[in-house]
Amino acid sequence: MAATGNDGYYEAYWPRTPRQTGIKQLAPRHPSLEGKTVAFLWDYIFRGDEIFAYLEEGLKARYPGMRFISHTEFGNIHAGTEKAILAALPEKFKALGVDAVVCGMAC
Repeated sequence: MAATGNDGYYEAYWPRTPRQTGIKQLAPRHPSLEGKTVAFLWDYIFRGDEIFAYLEEGLKARYPGMRFISHTEFGNIHAGTEKAILAALPEKFKALGVDAVVCGMAC
């Protein structure tokens, strides 16, 4: 067997490309969720329907004036039509009066 001369070390390349966008400032937090409309987005992969039900129940107990929009209103954000669904979200959020979004599970 011929010697390779690498002493067991090999070059490796990172398979990802460099970042395409820089770090952006986060949106400011709402001082309270009372009276806010919250949309649920889901990738239909891990029990989001169950988790969202518990989350909604807990949030309603704490903020009775909250309104929720089900993930079914938006569709599967991890499917063959995900690009179209995600592109339409800003306008849909605006039309529905969405103040905040909970995205789960592996978004």
